[in-house]
Amino acid sequence: MAIRNNPFRPIIKKIPAPFRNKYFLTIVLFLAWMIFFDKHDMLTNFKLSQTQKTLEEDLSFYKKNIKEIKADRLDLEQNKEKFARENYYMQKSDEDVFIIVDESEKSQQK
Repeated sequence: MAIRNNPFRPIIKKIPAPFRNKYFLTIVLFLAWMIFFDKHDMLTNFKLSQTQKTLEEDLSFYKKNIKEIKADRLDLEQNKEKFARENYYMQKSDEDVFIIVDESEKSQQK
């Protein structure tokens, strides 16, 4: 029997033993596939969870605004005269209207 001389044997011997193990290589390739290349990879899941958080925050913000707007609408339906006087400066013929502007509110609006 002739002994075969593999020219790659010295290179293969330099690789640490765990990296030459076929089971280890299979697990590493599987994990790399699942983390980077799969349809549901880690980066996509992270982005989706961030998007979900922002959407949930938006939902709570809009629910709060809806409650406030419904209260304003109810107030408007009950006090139409008050709304017209405050927002459109309407007045009766025998009245004078004085507009008082708060300086702190004026600076906040800018």
